[in-house]
Amino acid sequence: MSISFNSRRSACLSRRDCVASSQQLGTKVGLQILKDGGNAADAAVAVAAALNVTEPCSTGIGGDCFCLYYDAAKKQVFGLNGSGRSAESLSLERLESEGYTASNPLPARHAYNATVPGAAAGWVDTIEKFGSGKLTMTDVLQPAVDLADDGVPVAAICAFHWQRGADVLTQDLKENNGGDLLVDGKAPQEGDVVKMPFLADTFRAIQTQGKAGFYSGRIAQALINVVQANGGALTMEDLANHRTTFEDPIHTSYRGIDVWEIAPNGQGLTALMALNILENFQMKEMGHNSVQYIHTLIEALRLSFADTLWYVADPAKQKVPVQELLSKTYAREKSLTISAEKALADCKRGSPANSSDTVVFSVVDSAGNACCFINSNYMGFGTGLVPKDCGFSLQNRGANFSLDPSHPNRLEGGKRPYHTIIPGMATHMGSGELYACFGVMGGFMQPQGHVQVLLNMIDYGMDPQAALDAPRICIGSGYGFTTESDVAMEDGIDEATCQQLKAMGHNIAGPVCGHARALFGRGQIIAPRLAASGERVWWAGSDGRADGMALGN
Repeated sequence: MSISFNSRRSACLSRRDCVASSQQLGTKVGLQILKDGGNAADAAVAVAAALNVTEPCSTGIGGDCFCLYYDAAKKQVFGLNGSGRSAESLSLERLESEGYTASNPLPARHAYNATVPGAAAGWVDTIEKFGSGKLTMTDVLQPAVDLADDGVPVAAICAFHWQRGADVLTQDLKENNGGDLLVDGKAPQEGDVVKMPFLADTFRAIQTQGKAGFYSGRIAQALINVVQANGGALTMEDLANHRTTFEDPIHTSYRGIDVWEIAPNGQGLTALMALNILENFQMKEMGHNSVQYIHTLIEALRLSFADTLWYVADPAKQKVPVQELLSKTYAREKSLTISAEKALADCKRGSPANSSDTVVFSVVDSAGNACCFINSNYMGFGTGLVPKDCGFSLQNRGANFSLDPSHPNRLEGGKRPYHTIIPGMATHMGSGELYACFGVMGGFMQPQGHVQVLLNMIDYGMDPQAALDAPRICIGSGYGFTTESDVAMEDGIDEATCQQLKAMGHNIAGPVCGHARALFGRGQIIAPRLAASGERVWWAGSDGRADGMALGN
């Protein structure tokens, strides 16, 4: 279908394998691993490590990871949950004794919000479970070690966000080594070369000792020291008890495509619920980013978040009614509450807030396997706590816990919080053939981004690059220019459309331009399509809101 939007760049096309990430050097690392005999999972972990060097303001081994892996031979999607848990000793009672309650929550960067970093274990377990078996962890991590030792030039968008988040690294904290992620005490500028020798040493410890190199010994002790010195609760025992889990992905169908998301404690359920609601409307006939299209999209997302912001929690601690929420009948009932003329009144469970930095990337190999991998510190540099001589900051993922005792996602010891980062995968119904390996990072924008790029591809026939480049909307607050009830509009959406949406009762903010467009997330998509000859060709896109690119062999 022809639409008026023109993509800012053409899709990357390749015949054998392909990598799409938010940093050019990260993409090249993934391609090198594929050339060396690795598969999609091997390359994904190599990219994850490389982005620790090129984009530490968004990701790091001090954070968490998730992945969805598509096995081409089995035509199955598998999930890995590499998120960490709260300190076992934490409880609502402990926080209340210190004055922290639902009405007076913890500061987002508080050391209590430093959950166990799950990325290191997740990397090792991804290689062991899904890797080719041809490469070792030493092989997979070596490109990142080399980048950290040799130094990398800082790309433009990364430099902006590094500077934006640098204040958290210079806080007056005890035993903190935030200067390890700065250059002469300041964030680097675009084009500055940054070396990270301490991070290289951390990677070497995992190369030689595996998980034990991170969760015990020098690195673990340095991590605990900086957390506890600043009032946190993590212990060596919390680190030693950490385990990755392998989860069956959850999924729904949308117009002949099965869409797969990581199960709770991830928020992928939000995207699937929204797609179920939207399937009851003729989105294609409405016209892309038309008034009716955006209105319906906003309402479907608000209805979905209203449920998931309440129900999504750690299923090991709290039953999450996934199947009930994914019921097509339930979605039909929700769709009937959407008026064609005006915005809904406030949804019962409230609206999402936006604030985080993450990296997501997609990898496919010549055998047709695919891996969507996502890694995050949560809010930029997370807590801003940097363990001595380790070269990474610690996440503040615990900020997503509720301090309401009645909430399913309430803070408890040894519990995983509601998690924003979600990888995505899509397959053809019936055949199980891969449709797309995709992801869009960005806090509570992520399920919103998943829905929008999928609609762009499925309903409007856009290629992956065009699907990513098209202007987006974002419900919820973030980046200092919207309120909780706002709907942010990206530059490129027609002003007349915005005015008509306001008349329908939507609180519209925007147009959002420049670096503020980070609010709308940054995605990476790779999709197979058949050429006229019948040969498979990978079509890939890398979000222009980031510094990266898609490349293939």
